[in-house]
Amino acid sequence: MRVRIRTLVVLVVSMFLLEACQTVPITGRKQINLLPEATMVEMGFANFDAFMNENQVSSNRSASEMVARTGQKISGAVNQFLKDVGQGDQVANFKWEFKLVADPTPNAWCMPGGKVVVYEGLLPITQDENGLAVVIGHEVAHAVARHGNERMSHGLMTELGGVALTVALQSKPQQTRDIFLMAYGVGSQVGVLLPYSRLHEKEADRLGLIFTAMAGYDPNSAIKFWERMSKVSSGQQPPEWLSTHPLNETRIAEMKKNLPEAIKYYQKVRIH
Repeated sequence: MRVRIRTLVVLVVSMFLLEACQTVPITGRKQINLLPEATMVEMGFANFDAFMNENQVSSNRSASEMVARTGQKISGAVNQFLKDVGQGDQVANFKWEFKLVADPTPNAWCMPGGKVVVYEGLLPITQDENGLAVVIGHEVAHAVARHGNERMSHGLMTELGGVALTVALQSKPQQTRDIFLMAYGVGSQVGVLLPYSRLHEKEADRLGLIFTAMAGYDPNSAIKFWERMSKVSSGQQPPEWLSTHPLNETRIAEMKKNLPEAIKYYQKVRIH
């Protein structure tokens, strides 16, 4: 009897994990996201609204318009690409929005559902729209690849003993919200600790480079941006935005390896 029960449990768990298994676009990496994406998107919208109510929108009109324009170009290209390859459901519930906030911290993040925030502190490093596209493409990549869902799943497993999200929200709402915010790079002190793993950062680098190219931005700009960022962090702690993925020659070298792939997408856009 016990053997049968154990077998049944294993079967149920296996079916659950199979259902939760998804594939990241372009990279093809298999991932386990245990949380309903629709619920994650709802939480993303709510926490984005709360953040915007508590923080000041940039008064720099031209820069704010540039952030919105760049974001819409990249998200539009990504939406069309995913639709063309049969993965449109990856962003089906997204409502893309791109905001610039008056904060000197060199930081940026994207919540589930496509809510992207860039901090004014990054503008001296991005310098122009091409550099900004690198940042936004990177953040859009995190959202499309659902890295936050992976982090949130891990957080619930380690912090709350693997309880279901609905149970966690009811029994420990504040702790659950804190895990959510940290999973997307937003906390009581935003940007103090970037939660994404090096695997996620490497994947976002590659996808972001491609998404930037899809939108018509020269992917070669990414190398220049990361070189400028490397100089900013030289001899000191890296910017908060990159705290778990320090800038170094390895990252830039990896970016250069991914350039030929991104340039193919860029050339297609230029031809059309």
